[in-house]
Amino acid sequence: MSQSDSTTVLRRLGVLRPDSIRIKILVLAVLATLLPSLGTAWISYLENKSALEAKATEELWSGSVQTARELDLWAKDRRYDLRVFASSYEITENIDNIARGNSTGAHRRVTDYLKSVSERFKDYDNLLILAPDGRVVAASADQPDAVELPPDWRERLRTADFVAGAPYWDAADVRPEVVVAVPILRAGERVPVGTLAAEVNLLGLIETLRSFAPGKAGFASLLSPDGSLIVSSRGGSAEDMQLRYAPETIRAQLDSDGAPVELTDLRGEHVLGSMRLVPALDWIVVAAIPSDEVYGQLVRMRVLTLSIVLGTLLVAAVLGYALGLIIVRPLDRLASAASKVAAGDLEVDLVGTKGGEVGYLTEVFRDMVAHLRASRVELERVSVTDPLTGLDNRRRLIETLQNEVLRSRRLEHVFSVVMADVDHFKEYNDQHGHPAGDEALKCVATVLREALRDVDSVARYGGEEFFVVMPETSADEAVDLAKRVRARLAKQLPLAGAVTLSFGVASYPVNGLNGEALIDAADQALYEAKNGGRDRIVVARTAARVKAARG
Repeated sequence: MSQSDSTTVLRRLGVLRPDSIRIKILVLAVLATLLPSLGTAWISYLENKSALEAKATEELWSGSVQTARELDLWAKDRRYDLRVFASSYEITENIDNIARGNSTGAHRRVTDYLKSVSERFKDYDNLLILAPDGRVVAASADQPDAVELPPDWRERLRTADFVAGAPYWDAADVRPEVVVAVPILRAGERVPVGTLAAEVNLLGLIETLRSFAPGKAGFASLLSPDGSLIVSSRGGSAEDMQLRYAPETIRAQLDSDGAPVELTDLRGEHVLGSMRLVPALDWIVVAAIPSDEVYGQLVRMRVLTLSIVLGTLLVAAVLGYALGLIIVRPLDRLASAASKVAAGDLEVDLVGTKGGEVGYLTEVFRDMVAHLRASRVELERVSVTDPLTGLDNRRRLIETLQNEVLRSRRLEHVFSVVMADVDHFKEYNDQHGHPAGDEALKCVATVLREALRDVDSVARYGGEEFFVVMPETSADEAVDLAKRVRARLAKQLPLAGAVTLSFGVASYPVNGLNGEALIDAADQALYEAKNGGRDRIVVARTAARVKAARG
């Protein structure tokens, strides 16, 4: 290889050094593309996740509410049916004889009536008449089963008109059932003469649950009060009825009023679920959507977004490397401008470069400088503003006062200052709390601001003290201002209770020839107003005059 060829190769390799401008532009292009893309992708991911969760939450909320309402109506229908059956003449007029075993004819009439009802109403597998002592004295079935009711069902029926037992699996009929009962009352009597119980088939509830199952793959389940599964939109079986939610899961869900949360289903499946109580039965409805259905679309979108970001990044890298050399000069201008900004010079006026990443960087830089200028202005404003009331702070007050002294001295004019203090502010804070005290201070600040002229300046001097500088104003005119403030404050009361102000008034040059002397004079006058009973206006002492004004 010749010397010239070696030189050419080295020169070409030189542009690939880590500190070369082309590599720097390449890195800049990659970062400028990667960071916004990742930010956009992350925001898009969060927004889509929020939208999917909101949709699932709405479906779960609606499903659990509607299912609970439908099952509540179902329970009320069962109660209504049984109350109608129990009020039948065939039962009320024959139950005494049946309970005592005195009438075969009465027993036959009641049994026939129960069988006819059971045949007409398919939800009721078996209807039973119970004597006051709990014995089964008549039934629609030839061989009635034992009654599955709570141990205290007789006591409960003395005060309630409906009792439901615990759901169970009927091995003979191969289906879930529950026994419900109502008292048998004669017309005009309140004491039950017996009980009508019914074995209710719960398979019909499966279709109800399917009707309100959320989403495409969602399902709805019905639980007993202890969290055991009764039936679900997926069906029911004896094995399913052995499944049970943890008590703390149910308690947390019901306490949150059914707000959907991620939980593990009875079969170990991760779902987003909502639980709600069925008031008439104290059963629990669970509406759930598998987590895979909720977040599956999000996973696909995440993969697609990542692919787009990587593709965009590759294109940006190629373009950034190719365009690196032609933007050296604009970058030099950017570096020079950045040095000035770093030195504190924010008056940099960078000539814009059209097109390309450098143009974008130039615009970003100019925006950054504009923001820094705005931040500096805002910082200067904050440094002289009281954060609570929005008034000038003590620092700005001193500047304003000194400037007014110089101006009035030069023009040989008068001006006045007013120092105001909230009366009994510590007691007000102790009684109503510090937030209420802050609101009172803001109220006073608003009243002062509204009562002043445009040329006047008001500041929060410290704590509950306020200070007003009034150019071209005599002491009497300053007293009038204080009176206006008191009148407005009496009408515009803070929410926690009324507050009053004490005022001290001083004037230039009568009470002082500089700002410090005027502050001392106004402070002494304020001290006299405080000692004189508060809620009053006192003008600073002159040669031999003390002027005070009451409301």
